[in-house]
Amino acid sequence: MVKIVLAKQLAGKKIITNDGEEVGKLVDLEVSESTGKIENMLVEPNLDNPNTRKLSKEDGLVVISYNSVLAASDHIIVDKKAVA
Repeated sequence: MVKIVLAKQLAGKKIITNDGEEVGKLVDLEVSESTGKIENMLVEPNLDNPNTRKLSKEDGLVVISYNSVLAASDHIIVDKKAVA
């Protein structure tokens, strides 16, 4: 059974890799106009994490593909390979 989560419930959630590294905080989502599916997450990077500081930023935000999401509840867990 698929659990439905409203986008506004995701805003502000911490993004963490599957090995426990905090990437940052979810700010916004990019949604395809034609399909309505979420394509990317725009994340405010955790500047205390040296690996996150190295990530490519667009207007100060890190773009992470929504396909990398492994789980979403109290935190959003993403595959570390997709963030690197």
